[in-house]
Amino acid sequence: MLIQPQQPEPTWFTIIRLLRWDKPAGRLILMIPALWAVFLAAEGKPPLTLVSVIILGTLATSAAGCVINDLWDRDIDPQVQRTSSRPLASRALSIKTGIVVAVISMICAGILALYLNLLTFSLCVAAVPVIVFYPTAKRVFPVPQLVLSIAWGFGVLISWTAVTAKLELTTWILWGATVLWTLGFDTVYAMSDREDDRQIGINSSALFFGDYVVEAIGIFFAGTVALLAWLGVVMQLHLAFWLSLVIAASFWVWEYLRLRQPNIANATYGEIFRQNVWIGFILLAGMISGILV
Repeated sequence: MLIQPQQPEPTWFTIIRLLRWDKPAGRLILMIPALWAVFLAAEGKPPLTLVSVIILGTLATSAAGCVINDLWDRDIDPQVQRTSSRPLASRALSIKTGIVVAVISMICAGILALYLNLLTFSLCVAAVPVIVFYPTAKRVFPVPQLVLSIAWGFGVLISWTAVTAKLELTTWILWGATVLWTLGFDTVYAMSDREDDRQIGINSSALFFGDYVVEAIGIFFAGTVALLAWLGVVMQLHLAFWLSLVIAASFWVWEYLRLRQPNIANATYGEIFRQNVWIGFILLAGMISGILV
């Protein structure tokens, strides 16, 4: 019996993998805080055009961030089991192609940002250095996930000011909740790479917190609940929001208890990361209903 030779992957699909569009969880989890902000700032009724700009903008920005990250890490990723098959790490795509794709993604994000007001556009510009230099944080900063969380938080600032053209107390409360939530789920994600990161000599919050990493994650999630509850009080959100927050808190407690179990399979960390996408959408539904009903 003859074994058919494996067909090479089409270039277009390799570029899709470079942009991580074959793994929607990471794109959606960036989009969620931006959607939280635009719906809350607009009291549940943002213009459809603005929502479309924010969705497309997060897709373009996250695509650019992924490519920039892979360009910085093209010599590190082959040494990490989870990332060794990425297109730039495996040399399936050239550095030149990666740069072109990153530039196109940033141009698309920039064009979309022109739709926004001056303050929001300025925040978009301010986010660029954080996105570009985040990958270097793991080489020089002990908790690089904090830098990522701040980058994630720009989604809140940009979306909120796109509606109100100003930064308010509620903006910063939601920003803080987003930063803590991101620290929580991204530290979980980093736990799967601990051994590889330790051998290579790069930093992560999963290594920084050491034996107390699960407790740190619990504190991050608890802080998220506290700030979202504060937001609910300040904005006088109704019952639906509080029900969604109770559901989210229950999931985070369950995730914390799972992480405390001995001999966790590496796949569990990815499952918990993806679960946070659904938690984010549950909260989004609660925010919309809690401000309208």
